[in-house]
Amino acid sequence: MPDPARPKKKLGQHFLKDPNTARIVASGVGPEDVVLEIGPGRGFLTGFLAERARLVHAVEIDPDVLPALRRAVGGLGNVRVHEGDALRFDYAGLDPAPNTMVANLPYNVASPLVLMLLERVNGLRTLRFMVQLEVARRMAARRGTKDYASYAVLVGLLAEVKVLHKVPPTVFDPPPRVHSAVVEMTRKETPQDYDRIKEVVLGAFRSRRKRLVNNLPEPARAEAPRVLASLGYGPDARAEELSSEDFVALCRALSWAL
Repeated sequence: MPDPARPKKKLGQHFLKDPNTARIVASGVGPEDVVLEIGPGRGFLTGFLAERARLVHAVEIDPDVLPALRRAVGGLGNVRVHEGDALRFDYAGLDPAPNTMVANLPYNVASPLVLMLLERVNGLRTLRFMVQLEVARRMAARRGTKDYASYAVLVGLLAEVKVLHKVPPTVFDPPPRVHSAVVEMTRKETPQDYDRIKEVVLGAFRSRRKRLVNNLPEPARAEAPRVLASLGYGPDARAEELSSEDFVALCRALSWAL
């Protein structure tokens, strides 16, 4: 009979099994930190976090793995296990509130989950996690590179992003077919008009081959070339040429027309 606690492909589970990698991921945690861990699985990383943190909130969606997780942390008084979907979880209900997120993130939800946490869970000052290497590169991409898209712009508005370590497949069970990476994000102050900026950014990258001006809402197109010129760009500039800060300036200069 198959073990119900085995990793599930449909949930993007690749459980960490290497202690050295666990120490690298957990290394930024201190004794005053309240940690949010998403996708703890069988609790391997959780134990390393509990050694360092004041408290660990471990959020797990898979009911089959919960018995193994609870056995692993049963003797730890500073770990609280929560069953739930991380994309829909009530983070405001966690008490005490976490100030950092540290996790080996499930591959299938990592990108939307990280952006959601940055947008909605303001108490998280840092996020340190493992994802697929190609996802890490998209998160940290700089303008003018092939990986640079709306996601990198939005993350760049909300946090400083660093790719710290490349991680081989062999540290996971089962080993994925790709390398992974440890990513660290340090929160910035969220722009007050972030929702408006996000709308413009998503629209700007909707058709990458088009000029940026042509991807803007109709009322803003006449004024956009002048604003782009003030930022040092020509009228034919495309979205991937602009930095996160350029999009902020563009949106605010065009706000009367949007």
